[in-house]
Amino acid sequence: MIVFTVSYLAAGILMLTAAGCDPVVSIAGADFPGWLLCAAGAAMLAALCRPLLLAAGLERDLRPLPLFYGGLIAMFSLIGWVIFFSRA
Repeated sequence: MIVFTVSYLAAGILMLTAAGCDPVVSIAGADFPGWLLCAAGAAMLAALCRPLLLAAGLERDLRPLPLFYGGLIAMFSLIGWVIFFSRA
């Protein structure tokens, strides 16, 4: 019971902090947070990497696949965030 309470609390805190994030990108009059665009682009890049990994015969060695592709999406997303939205 305590585990569920802590997980719901953590999810709520994550949603509240993500809701107030900057920068916001306007596309066709709709405002999207920058991290959402980075995540969508990263998912597309990961989908483009899959045929390359299959052709090279590397995908059979990358187990578990959901964990690998999730990490690949996270990596591409963070790289995109640093390149496009870093304020350094």
